[in-house]
Amino acid sequence: MNRYIVAGNWKMNAGPEEATALASEIRDRAIVSAIVASEGAVVLCPPAVSIAVVAQCLLGSPLHVGAQNCHHELAGAYTGELSTNMLLESGASWTIIGHSERRRDQGETNELVGKKLHACVESGLTPIVCIGESLKERKEGRALEVVEQQLREIHASCGTSSMSKCVIAYEPIWAIGTGEAATPAQAEEVHAHIKTVLGTLGYQLPVLYGGSVKASNVASIFDMPSIDGALVGGAALSADEFCAIIAAAEERSHS
Repeated sequence: MNRYIVAGNWKMNAGPEEATALASEIRDRAIVSAIVASEGAVVLCPPAVSIAVVAQCLLGSPLHVGAQNCHHELAGAYTGELSTNMLLESGASWTIIGHSERRRDQGETNELVGKKLHACVESGLTPIVCIGESLKERKEGRALEVVEQQLREIHASCGTSSMSKCVIAYEPIWAIGTGEAATPAQAEEVHAHIKTVLGTLGYQLPVLYGGSVKASNVASIFDMPSIDGALVGGAALSADEFCAIIAAAEERSHS
């Protein structure tokens, strides 16, 4: 069986009431037996205010709950922030870190992402670590160089033992929320390079693709040999779309 991980990033959408309804529909419709059997996972990442209700909704199901961010310290004078332990107490077992929207809006650096990665692993959360190039960097032919630099700087910040317990998500910034996904060949080229770089550092980690993933294009993305799943944005807010993406991963997990 092939291992696939499918994570839905709900971003700043779905308060507790809406989140409960969406999570319930996905829970009742999604078939994930092959994904689970192959040690993959399906993860729903609602806003922080909805983590607890989604976790309650998914009790007893094979689906996991994730957060969209965390702080790198366990406690302290960090107004508005949430620690990894707080997320765990709320019912999360995964979290997204280093998303390009946080890098852009909150100025997060690779060094900070590495610190968050370490905090997640120390607390028992599985981090999904986002990397990816801008449109300008891609046009300059620097996509592979950029993701390699991101990986190496995150690794230098977090340490060997922590890096071995994360999941990488390649999200070309120019494809996030634009409706323009990377072609399967473009995604495969970067994923293969990421895995080569990880190999030189001593790791074999799952690498997900993110960037306008939807039901209509996910099959061709999953056909690529270096792609181990998807980090889904807008399509994760539709039970129809997200369950179709899960079904595509489920089918490939059998092969």
